[in-house]
Amino acid sequence: MGKFDGVLLVSDFDDTLYDSHCQVPRRNLEALDRFLAQGGRFTVATGRAHRTFAPYVHLAPVNAPVVLSNGSAIYDFQKDEFLVQTYLSPSAPQDLDGVMEAFPQLGMEAYHGEDIYVFRPNWITDLHMKKVGTDYTVCPIREMPTPWTKAILQTAQENNSPVILGVSEGAGKYMTGYKTVYLEITDHGCNKGGMVARLAQMLGIARENIYCVGDNQNDIPMMALSAVPFAPANCAQEVKDWGAHILCHCDDGVIGDIVEILEQRY
Repeated sequence: MGKFDGVLLVSDFDDTLYDSHCQVPRRNLEALDRFLAQGGRFTVATGRAHRTFAPYVHLAPVNAPVVLSNGSAIYDFQKDEFLVQTYLSPSAPQDLDGVMEAFPQLGMEAYHGEDIYVFRPNWITDLHMKKVGTDYTVCPIREMPTPWTKAILQTAQENNSPVILGVSEGAGKYMTGYKTVYLEITDHGCNKGGMVARLAQMLGIARENIYCVGDNQNDIPMMALSAVPFAPANCAQEVKDWGAHILCHCDDGVIGDIVEILEQRY
């Protein structure tokens, strides 16, 4: 029995666990070794899909199923199987085609199985694909195979409020999670918070023993579940304004900060 038995620590991946130098800081790994040695459960909740996260899961000692695609799925990498998988409505291509027509500045990615399809790619698309290390197929929206696990709308304009409002009105049956240039579309009710809660229930983890850390707006739903909502110093201003407990920069090993705090709490 360790003091972290029944404790779940959930981290966002990019710019949180994984730093700006495209690595997991040694301090994070050392802290996680201590956390797991005392019975803790550690996992990741990421916007990345299975295809784009699988090559990186070995970089940290993940010992619980992972929340993928911004809350559309839970995947057990030890068993190599989906425990939960949700899909956008069959009407998603038609719905989002209307959104794309209304906002010609948008590009779009759609995720079908292990394949990624893109309509109207732009420089953000290229940057995103280089970051996650994968390729894609360009085609019209109505020719993309379905079902989709999620879609991402991409915009380079500074003020995204009109786009966010338009997407919400044009695709109200979906959940919209946004970052600075990404608008993530998942099935209604699916976000990181909902899937972390579902995972905790699967693992028998009490709400008061869930701790989450993330850097962006799409992480707020899971931080709202956290006994203490943590964020790295490099987080988005919206996360700071929301009231997260701000720790060190992701490059300095924010997971190390969290484990040190937990070592004092338990």
